[in-house]
This record gives sequence, C-alpha cells and structure tokens, in this order.
Amino acid sequence: MNLKLDPEQFEQLQKAFITEIVENIRLKLIEGGIEGGLLEDTTSHIAFSIASAIDDTSAIESDGVAVRPYLTFRTSDQEIIHCGENAYTYEFVWGILKKMFDE
Repeated sequence: MNLKLDPEQFEQLQKAFITEIVENIRLKLIEGGIEGGLLEDTTSHIAFSIASAIDDTSAIESDGVAVRPYLTFRTSDQEIIHCGENAYTYEFVWGILKKMFDE
C-alpha cells in the first residue's frame, strides 16, 4: 500500500466524508421523530462531537491506552491519501449545517 501526501485531494475527500456523516445523523434523527430546532441542535451537537473524535481533538482513552486516529482515504487498492497532519473535518461542519438547515 502506497501512502501519498496530497492535501488538496484530502481536503475534498474529508469534506465529502463529513458531509455524509452529518446528513446521516440528520436523517436518523428525523426517523426517530426529532424535528424543528431540536433537530438542528441535536444534529450539530452530534456532528461536532464526531468530527472532534475523527480530528483527534477529543482526548480518547481506552483502558489506559490513548486512542489517536489519523484519517486517510483509500483512492485505489494500492494507494491511500493523507494530508501530513491530523484531519480538520471539524472546520467543515458549521458550513454543512448552515447549508443543510437554511434550505
């Protein structure tokens, strides 16, 4: 497996990834009967929490072991893309939510 540094492609992929996560959160909450302002608030709280975990900005520990995720994307069977640092999906969440709930 080849690890390729490509910050531009990584940014596009992580934006698509977190958009899909936020949309799935919203849809599952709707299926659960949540609507209106509560839907928007709950979607945003869950989305920001998940983005923080993906970006390694929330201290995660399990049985005394630090859990430090590092996001990559597989672009082929032989190649994965990274950006050379932790992901920053958190930065996209606000814009995604604004677009999603202002429609």
